Amino acid sequence: MNRSLPNVRMDRPARRPAASVTLVLFLVCSVAAFSQPTSQPGPLEEVGFDQRLGESVPLDADFVDERGERVTLGDFFGERPVIMALVYYECPMLCTMVLNGLTSSLRTLEFNPGEEFEVVIVSFDTRETPAEALAARSTHVSRYDRPGTEAGWHFLTGGEDSVQRLTQSLGFRYVWVPESDQFAHAAGILALTPEGQIARYFYGIEYAPRDVRLGLVEAADNQIGSLVDQVLLYCFHYDPVVGKYSVVAMNILRIAAAVTVLALGSFLILQWRRDRRRRTLAAGA
Repeated sequence: MNRSLPNVRMDRPARRPAASVTLVLFLVCSVAAFSQPTSQPGPLEEVGFDQRLGESVPLDADFVDERGERVTLGDFFGERPVIMALVYYECPMLCTMVLNGLTSSLRTLEFNPGEEFEVVIVSFDTRETPAEALAARSTHVSRYDRPGTEAGWHFLTGGEDSVQRLTQSLGFRYVWVPESDQFAHAAGILALTPEGQIARYFYGIEYAPRDVRLGLVEAADNQIGSLVDQVLLYCFHYDPVVGKYSVVAMNILRIAAAVTVLALGSFLILQWRRDRRRRTLAAGA
């Protein structure tokens, strides 16, 4: 059971530096937080990602966007796959690293937010406000620096019920640490289908652009992407344990064999045509 704060909006006291909690957060983000029984002490016992691949998020859950308007999660689904991250905007370190890693990865993709996919960032701190969501959105949209894509970025806040429903559906476990006035939580992003089903987890604070692209292509059921993506998906397979795409050696060997046969066949046909041309010229001489 997650232990979070009551659904009360209040001014947050100044956060005290806490080296021990910072260390906990870095330990969490450096491990693929695929839930396993653990004997780790303290907050780590309650922090992680329990994979829910194929399950659905609560599309009817109510949130407030960065403009202060009430929305439901389903408003951002239906047409395109979604990249989602769970953070809190006043996080002193880890959440900024998650968002920076996400933004850096997306900058290398040809896909555009609002066209091929949507970006939905949700705060799991129920005290946070649209003003904090707007500030975070401004920072990362500016960092992304691709004019015309702003409408594809959404930063949300919500009440206790909606936040709990979403985090539990995603298997995202976190805990409030009173001693440091911070949350201990896992780090990662997710790809979801247009229907709101969980397709892929990517762990940590850096996300390989190839993995994110392939995750979006699969989440979209191949409705986006190119022939090259289809070849890559044949050669690379998503490994849920590590949250990355890994090489399928046998498939690569099959492609190499097919290319070799094709090249050899083309060479033999070319040689046959040359010989035939020579024989024709010799017969007419």
